[in-house]
Amino acid sequence: MTTSSITARGLRKAYGEQVVLDGIDLDVPAGTVLALLGPNGAGKTTTVRILCTLLPPEGGTVTVAGHDLATDGDGIRAAIGVTGQFSAVDPLLTGRENLALMSDLWHLDRTAGRQRAEQLLARLDLVEAADKVASAYSGGMVRRLDLAMTLMSDPQVVFLDEPSTGLDPRSRRTVWEIIEELVSSGVTVLLTTQYLDEADRLADRIALLDGGRIVAEGTPEELKRSVPGGHLRLELADQAALAAAQQALGERARRVGGTLALDVPGDGSVREVREVLDRLEVAGVEVERLEVRTPDLDDVFLALTGHSASQESSEDEEAETDHELEAVR
Repeated sequence: MTTSSITARGLRKAYGEQVVLDGIDLDVPAGTVLALLGPNGAGKTTTVRILCTLLPPEGGTVTVAGHDLATDGDGIRAAIGVTGQFSAVDPLLTGRENLALMSDLWHLDRTAGRQRAEQLLARLDLVEAADKVASAYSGGMVRRLDLAMTLMSDPQVVFLDEPSTGLDPRSRRTVWEIIEELVSSGVTVLLTTQYLDEADRLADRIALLDGGRIVAEGTPEELKRSVPGGHLRLELADQAALAAAQQALGERARRVGGTLALDVPGDGSVREVREVLDRLEVAGVEVERLEVRTPDLDDVFLALTGHSASQESSEDEEAETDHELEAVR
């Protein structure tokens, strides 16, 4: 049986009359990634802060890396690493000096701390920039250094609160590769993100948080199969072929705007594709191009929350400063 590195039961938190977490349950097996998705104000950062011991819950139980939040907060803090939305890098120090500072804060042996810093500088491709002040780093380099600082303590569990926000596509992919390396080495990761492609690539499981509750949980594929929206897109050569295809397929086929394309709802199975093509062949219609389209995570988000992931809630809980989150380091 796989051991859970993070467990929460009935987790509750409110700010005044605003309920942010309304009894959520979480289980994150060791060596896996759970992506916590949700609109701004859904409570993602509050969840991370509670699990990291920065905020007390108002109800429920939490265990992280085998340590109970109510009785062993020090044990949790010793076992975790946290990278928040805002960098904890000191811009006046060099990359190597930032890591040395973290070594001192963790009370690492001087030799062991220096070795750990050099390993991380190499692992995150920062050796050439190690003796430059961090203020001269690019955004992607700062984020990599921030992750290196998180990893100085060799944590069992890592919390990443929107780690790639504001990064260019190349830097985002570098961060993704680092996360994948961590998980392959046995580290457990809880990731909050609004980038659905990030969750789709990295997460073993996804929990969708909305209105203070987990409204859906499963693997990316399970969630995508749970909502309607799959269809075949057929592109025809001309208006005559388009009209013949519509007649052959009946009301199922919907024209895509003013184009020579039709959408046919379905699950994209081989059986269903064959059925559609057989009907068109009988009608003497040739298809120029066929594309199977299945629901993506944005469709899941829209179906379960009422708006797409790109829309933002008017709530401001997620806009709180990240200074408390960095303090756990």
